[in-house]
Amino acid sequence: DILFLADDNMSTLADFRYKKKYRAENGEAGRGKRCNGRKGSDLLIRVPRGTLVKDAETGRLIADISSDKPAVIAKGGRGGWGNSHFATATRQTPRFARPGAAGESFYIKLELKLLADVGLVGYPNVGKSTLISVVSEAKPVIADYPFTTIVPNLGVVSLENGASFVMADIPGLIENASEGAGLGHEFLRHVERCRLLLHIVDVSGSEGRDPKEDFKVINNELRKFNPELAERPMIAVGNKCDLASDEQISDFKNFVEMQGYEFFPVMAAIKYQVGPLMDRTAELLSKLPPVKEYLP
Repeated sequence: DILFLADDNMSTLADFRYKKKYRAENGEAGRGKRCNGRKGSDLLIRVPRGTLVKDAETGRLIADISSDKPAVIAKGGRGGWGNSHFATATRQTPRFARPGAAGESFYIKLELKLLADVGLVGYPNVGKSTLISVVSEAKPVIADYPFTTIVPNLGVVSLENGASFVMADIPGLIENASEGAGLGHEFLRHVERCRLLLHIVDVSGSEGRDPKEDFKVINNELRKFNPELAERPMIAVGNKCDLASDEQISDFKNFVEMQGYEFFPVMAAIKYQVGPLMDRTAELLSKLPPVKEYLP
């Protein structure tokens, strides 16, 4: 058989870009004197937790690799019976046997939808990677240019009260991401299984954009990609508040609170107000259902 197993040390499907064909070991033919042939060995393939295995031709979901139990994706062949199996007292050397059956062979498509409790969303260069780096052991590339993060980063946030949760730094989204702009589809699908979203906004507008417009645009892209995301619990996080005036912070706070969102002003780089934000995040998670799994 060919089995797939979730591996928490993997976060991308990059390894599968270069190897396209996977085959389990063949068994051996039987021998004389009623000797059975050796059975072939299973092939175990490790993938990131949250990988969806689909039939490449039909798109049918075969398995959601999200649990700790291996999933059988392709069944191996069945061994045959040699002529001695059919021997009788009157027919001691039959001239026939039953051949074995070939194992399954087909093309699959792998689609990764990371499993995380919390997803960080927002425009590029607003401080998502900085935030995950100061609250977890994740070590994302951090630089002062857009799209520094090109693959999601996962980190485990552990709090002093013993609570912990998995956070995903989703690469920066832009307008029309739901239509594929800026690799939008590649990034947005990772948001689908996050239980709670932290929407990070540069509240100072240091990139030359309006924070309120940024907030509206990203939320609209989430809704267009999957209407369910419009209902996903979200906290609005105003980062870089050291660069913003009190008036800018107050204006943005009123804007998001009028829409029903909680607001936290932070300075991720120096951890200002990050602790209360993480405590509130853990509190909300304790009341939310578990991460969604897909059934074939």
